[in-house]
Amino acid sequence: MPALRPLHFILILIAGIAIVLPLVVVRLVPAPPARAVETPQVTRPMRAPKVPPPPVEPVEYATIDPEDARAVNAAVPFAKGPVPPARPFHFVGGSDDFSRAADCLAAAAFYEAGDDPPGQRAVAQVVLNRLRHPAFPKTVCSVVFQGAERSTGCQFTFTCDGALARTPSPAAWKRARDVAAKALRGSVYKPVGWATHYHTDWVVPYWSSSLDKIAELHTHLFFRWTGWWGTGPAFNRGQQPGEQPVAKLAAVSDVHRMGSAAAGTALAVAGAPYRGTTPSPLSSDGEVFLTRLNPAQADSYPAMALAACGDRPRCRFMGWTSPAAAATTVPLTADQMHAMSFSYIRDRDSNFERVLWNCDEFKSRGACMKRMMLRAVPVPKAEIPVKGPEPLDGVRRKSAAEPAPPAIGNSSGVE
Repeated sequence: MPALRPLHFILILIAGIAIVLPLVVVRLVPAPPARAVETPQVTRPMRAPKVPPPPVEPVEYATIDPEDARAVNAAVPFAKGPVPPARPFHFVGGSDDFSRAADCLAAAAFYEAGDDPPGQRAVAQVVLNRLRHPAFPKTVCSVVFQGAERSTGCQFTFTCDGALARTPSPAAWKRARDVAAKALRGSVYKPVGWATHYHTDWVVPYWSSSLDKIAELHTHLFFRWTGWWGTGPAFNRGQQPGEQPVAKLAAVSDVHRMGSAAAGTALAVAGAPYRGTTPSPLSSDGEVFLTRLNPAQADSYPAMALAACGDRPRCRFMGWTSPAAAATTVPLTADQMHAMSFSYIRDRDSNFERVLWNCDEFKSRGACMKRMMLRAVPVPKAEIPVKGPEPLDGVRRKSAAEPAPPAIGNSSGVE
């Protein structure tokens, strides 16, 4: 037993060193500096400003060469940060309202973007974004045709530059209308976010440098307002029901081939779009039209009248299916008034617009002519002969040189 004591001593010494040595090392090695704890920053949502939304002015362009314009536009940087998509749109209104809205949106998509589905979806998204922003009207058609009563300064150029005289093919119109209907039912074109403005890259609107450039599609650049007015919460307005007929779409849209009667009832007009040749005005002030009509194409009469009258505040369109009874001068005789087959009367100053039919000739078409009403309707005196008879086939002969629908880059943009 005494021989084991030195071994015990050695073991105890080794154990002591194993315990003490780490403690010494820990005391001698300096502690690492304390790491600063980062407090996460909470981003507060932007608050609505107390000032009204930015004004919507008629678009004005800088006088600049297209190539120089492209250089200027390329120098404008894209906005930093994400481009959140718009919320799905939910249409409010009945079937007639939906059809009118779809045709207004389809017209904007086709005439601004051509027969190009991505471009059409982008244009439709801009229109619906505008509708939900407090700076713009609150129906689809009023957004599309805002400023269209002016020869310049309309918000979408096709509504005032004569582009509507060119009708799309039935297939192209169907594609544009499908895009519009899907957008009204909630389809979102995400790349343009909450954009409310766009223009082609070969023009420079004066507002382009004051807005956030957020997307590019083909030759079009898309913008949103800066600050709170360009964020999702600013698009908080609802759609108003009651899409009104737009006379400028009468040639391509069945549901827009109607107007307001004096009693406030709608003038239901059915049938295929009128694509024939309209007669020349008879009177020196361009308010009276006399023409021969093809009895087999009665569905096209209202569209023919609207196409002839255009935007005139006052207009009288009168037609006869009987060549022998047709009038070529005014005032009309009693026999000519009684033989009249169809008439359209407009007086916007008196809020009067009426489509009338000879119900002895065309039954169940709509409001019937009354002989007393015919006698009571004054016709401006003029002795100007009609410039040739109206073709009776009602079919436009398509020219080989007729221009094709534009690509999306052919629009001068919107403000």
